[in-house]
Parts: sequence; structure tokens; C-alpha cells
Amino acid sequence: MQSNPLRIGTRGSALALAQAHETRARLMAAHDLPEDAFEIVVIKTSGDQIQDRPLSEVGGKGLFTKEIEEAMLDGRIDLAVHSSKDMPTVLPDGLALTAFLPREDVRDAFLSPKAKTLMDLPHGAVVGSSSLRRQAMIKRLRPDIEVVMYRGNLQTRLRKLAEGEVDATLLAYAGLRRLGLEEEVTSLLETEDFLPAVGQGAICIESREGDERTLEMLQAIHDRETQIRLDAERAFLAVLDGSCRTPIGGLALLNGDELTLKGTVLKPDGSEVHDEVRSGGAVDAVQIGQAAGEALKAKMGPGFLSSH
Repeated sequence: MQSNPLRIGTRGSALALAQAHETRARLMAAHDLPEDAFEIVVIKTSGDQIQDRPLSEVGGKGLFTKEIEEAMLDGRIDLAVHSSKDMPTVLPDGLALTAFLPREDVRDAFLSPKAKTLMDLPHGAVVGSSSLRRQAMIKRLRPDIEVVMYRGNLQTRLRKLAEGEVDATLLAYAGLRRLGLEEEVTSLLETEDFLPAVGQGAICIESREGDERTLEMLQAIHDRETQIRLDAERAFLAVLDGSCRTPIGGLALLNGDELTLKGTVLKPDGSEVHDEVRSGGAVDAVQIGQAAGEALKAKMGPGFLSSH
């Protein structure tokens, strides 16, 4: 065993562990190091333990990061691997997002034994989703569908679907791909109709500011294009105070040095939606995201976000 392994903090779900293993594999390859130069440390978070109600009712996104961040600030781990879409827009003092891995497919996947697509589901079908964004978008496209709360890790949700608890569910395609479960997918929802969550498909790595050893190692696996896209998306979300209580979608695309961000915000019942598209140079990613957020705020008017 190496005397001073780099300690990688992660949640314990199969998907979280797959993401931690991918990070370790990339670090091993980049620095020509053996597996025992790294230690994967599993940390149970509040979000993993609370399964009976929507996260928005008990504290939102930070529930998946709080205990892991405490371990980093205490010096028990050196870095943490997260799904970017789980990350709050404000991080604790002393911590920063210091690397991003190349982004996976950002689309949402439709899974159902009863219909090929969301639009093909029978009238009054039941769809399970714990995401306010997906719930609102489903209701917008299919007001006749009943959307029910659907918590649990990916395997739990697949089991509930197989047992007939719901007629269909929507999951991030990236997560299914990372677990080798692409064959579970019935169809994919294109981003033109169904904008993903901010950060969907992107693995981010959080570490302590000033921890030069860790920062230097991470730079070798950092993907700049993903960071630029996420800078825009997270700036957009921050303007809208993007907690788990607001149905928000956002996606930034990079074409050379030109960045385009599309954002959307919906009422939870899907009855009202506002979209915004902003473009500009990649160097202005944060400003583009902020401008899109401010424009949507103006379109929504007062009370839109709090009227539920």
C-alpha cells in the first residue's frame, strides 16, 4: 500500500462508485500510478438516507454533498467526485470545483414496458419521477398523465418499474451508460423538446483550495470544454436561485469558441414555461449564463417561482 494514498470521497450508490472508479482510472493513467496510490472512501449522505419524501422539502441539493464536504474540510479525504447536477451553486468556503471529466450524453432516457415514447403512453398513465424539472416537462407535454414521486437509487427505480409500480420513468442517459445499462432504455428524449438539468452528464471533482498536490494531479484529467459549458450553466442556475424547488432546465453547447446557452423555467404543473437563448464567446461563459438567467427572471415576473 502506498504510504500516502490520494483519498477520493464518494457516495455509496453504484453510479457514484462508477464515477469514482472512472476518476481513479483516469488519474492512474495520467500519472502512471498503481491502484493502491488511491483510496476510495464511501461517505453516507443525508440525501441517501432520506428516501420517503422529495428532497426539496428537506433541504435540496446540498443533502448529497454536505457530509462529503465536511470530510474534505476535516482532512479525511482529498477530493470528492460528484454528479454536477447534484452540486449547489454556492460551495463552502475553502472548497472549489477544480476539475471536470469529459461530459457524457446529456439527454434524458424514457424507460417503459408499455410504450415506445412518452407521447405514446396511454391516457392517464402513471410516470414516476423525483425531479421537479422532469415532472413539470412531462405535465407540459402530457397533462393527462399522472406523475408520482419516485425516489431511490437507479437500481431501485428500475426494480419498481419492472414490478409495475409505474408505467414509465425518466432517468439520465449518462448514468445508465456509466453502469452499462443502455439496454434498459426504451427511447431518448431530444434536448430540443426536453432540456436536461444543469450539469447533467458531467462528473465534477471538488477539492480544497490551496491543496497543490491534489490540484496538480487533477489538472492532468481536467476537460476544459466541459468546464466552460458548466461555468455558463451554473451561472445561469445561480441567478435563478436554482434549488430543487424550481423546475429549471439548462444546456450550454460549445462550437469552437462560440458558446450558446438555452435555458427554460416552468411552473411545477407545466402550465407556464419561459425559454431563453443566449450566445457569445466562450471566454464570457459566466456572463452569458447570468444574462440568460436575468432575462428569464424578467420574463417570469414576481411570484412565478414562489407561486407553488
